[in-house]
Amino acid sequence: MSEAPAPGAAAPEGGAWRRLKARVAHRYRQLPLRSRLALLTTVAVAFAVAVSAAACWLVTRDRLTEQLDESLARQSVPADIVQALGDKCTGSLPGNVWLGLPTDYTIQIVTPDGDVCTSWSKTAIPAQKSDVEVARGQSKQAIHTTRTNDGREMRVLTRAYRGALTDRFGPQVGISVATPMDPVTEPLSQLALILLIVTGIGVLGAATAGLWVARAGLKPVDRLTEAVERVARTEDLTVRIPAEGEDEIARLSRSFNSMTAALASSRDLQQQLIADAGHELRTPLTSLRTNIDLLVRSEQSGRPLPADDKQALLASVKAQMGELAALIGDLQELSRTPEAGPGGSASVPVVALHDIVDSALRRARLRGPSLDITAELDPWYVRGEPAALERAVVNLMDNAVKFSAADGAVEVGLHKGELRVRDHGPGIPEEELPHVFERFWRSPSARSLPGSGLGLSIVARTAYQAGGTVELRAAPGGGTEALLSLPGAASPPPELP
Repeated sequence: MSEAPAPGAAAPEGGAWRRLKARVAHRYRQLPLRSRLALLTTVAVAFAVAVSAAACWLVTRDRLTEQLDESLARQSVPADIVQALGDKCTGSLPGNVWLGLPTDYTIQIVTPDGDVCTSWSKTAIPAQKSDVEVARGQSKQAIHTTRTNDGREMRVLTRAYRGALTDRFGPQVGISVATPMDPVTEPLSQLALILLIVTGIGVLGAATAGLWVARAGLKPVDRLTEAVERVARTEDLTVRIPAEGEDEIARLSRSFNSMTAALASSRDLQQQLIADAGHELRTPLTSLRTNIDLLVRSEQSGRPLPADDKQALLASVKAQMGELAALIGDLQELSRTPEAGPGGSASVPVVALHDIVDSALRRARLRGPSLDITAELDPWYVRGEPAALERAVVNLMDNAVKFSAADGAVEVGLHKGELRVRDHGPGIPEEELPHVFERFWRSPSARSLPGSGLGLSIVARTAYQAGGTVELRAAPGGGTEALLSLPGAASPPPELP
């Protein structure tokens, strides 16, 4: 007794079929793209040609068979031939007597018992169930295809017959008229051969055309691949691909050109930032090294510096260290990857801008105790990084404090998301305003003042990340006015306490 396979176990045939499919899929994925395109084109054309050829063959077969059936339906069997066949079947007519028939069709009698009596010099055709049903009166007519006893394919039409002959076989018999299927099978064989040849030529042509189309269609992709490989090999970001038209390849080429241009610009900015940072770092580092060398030399030579000079050197070192730390902090802030793009995102918190401005005001009053700093702040809530926003506001305040006279005034206002910081200092010349947000740019009149030239760049970057804008302009009556606009609302969202 055979054992049933364990539940969940795959049949060996199924496992072999899955392995075969996996192997074919793996081999297909390993083919080059143009080979896959050519293969798919060939398979698609071969399928279409095969379907068309099969449809043509079937339509031709049905039409030829229909014509053959019409010719059988037009044939009538004379009564004397039916009588002679009846005599032959009952033995009334000697078997060696030949009666010529005025037709090339095979004629035979089908009895209700399924026996047949075939015309002279013709091979008997076994009666089918439909023929017997006609002989028994259960149907009026039957037409089908069958084979003779020697294997020849025949088309047979059987009709009911009533007459004197039925006295010998019963009240009704069937008279079958049959003809060979050669007028159908021979043209169909020739047609099948022709269609096979045409299909083979079509598949071969489709394979050739598919390979040519794949090569022609993938030339732009090849150029793009060569350009990418060249960029990866040489790091030459000046490579550009000609883009013509509006198709997908042209769009991809333009996107690649835009990407390489953006990368080239980013690399240039990075190199410029490194060069500018090195230049800016060189000054405090040189000064620090000089001051420290003086202190070390005085200790090594055994001639200490006067106390006042030593205190001045230490104060200078401390100031330069603070300047160096501020510069490094600004560089870290500029190099930090933003957590959100313009306008922020749902994950960025909502903060009270008026509270940030108020905190920056306290720091500004400590740095400029002699200044008259006034403020009018309306509530305003924005979505952004609190630390970055506070640093940007502090930078604006520091600029106003730094360029104000000892007994000057600074006016700060926050109304409907627009922060205005106005000082009464010397102002910025009109021709210098377009450069104030550039990294390390400093006005010629401000180069003697402390600072790295990165403060306004940080403000511009923070405003962009928060979806706002920043602007510096000459204030009426002298001085400079900074305008920082940030999108938000005068009331907090429901989820904010």
